[in-house]
Amino acid sequence: MARHRLNLSTPRDIRKSANRVANMLLNGELGAKAGQAIISACKICLESIRTDEQQIKLDELEKAVKEMREHGHDKF
Repeated sequence: MARHRLNLSTPRDIRKSANRVANMLLNGELGAKAGQAIISACKICLESIRTDEQQIKLDELEKAVKEMREHGHDKF
């Protein structure tokens, strides 16, 4: 059996993978149960990426507020 790999590293990769899975389902190359499992994995990866990006932005904001407080801008 041939091995397949999907890149799920970025939102763009996930979109491409989801499109590939949808096409495979439509063409009868993949069963519904397997397709659903792969799409679920795509959703989890996308959610994780978004959570990581939000944490980075939050960390940057916290750092900026701290720096502003240290420089006498205490209205926060």
